[in-house]
Amino acid sequence: MNRRRDTRTLDLLAWEPASVVAAYADDVAGKGALDNRIARLVSRALRDAKDDHGLSRDQVAELMSGYLKREVSAAQLDHWASEANSDRRIPLDAFAALIHATGADQLLGFLPGLFGFVAVPERYAHLIELHEIEEHETRIAAHKAALTSKMRAAR
Repeated sequence: MNRRRDTRTLDLLAWEPASVVAAYADDVAGKGALDNRIARLVSRALRDAKDDHGLSRDQVAELMSGYLKREVSAAQLDHWASEANSDRRIPLDAFAALIHATGADQLLGFLPGLFGFVAVPERYAHLIELHEIEEHETRIAAHKAALTSKMRAAR
């Protein structure tokens, strides 16, 4: 007789830790020219702002304008999100304002990712530094053990 699985019990092996890296998945920016990849990211952030927070492009533009203390229009957002407008790329300060307005922290990981780095929340900085120190201690201990071994062998 087959026993039915208890659907109220959590599967311990199905648990996955939350990502600590602020970045979209690689397929969001995709491949191709850098300006096209940036446009795809801007487009995704605007779509997520609408889907997740109910923010229209006009509302995002208004929030960005307040952050930058200069006018940003929904039409500008449309240009920045369009791969067809390669002559109109989002300036860095507007990119920061877009992150602020949409809450799309995943955008933070794009630029560091181009150079083999990741963006992590500040609260993990001490943990990362501690890990680096522990790795250094391990290398020092291994070097010390090797020298001790050589000294004993020389006797």
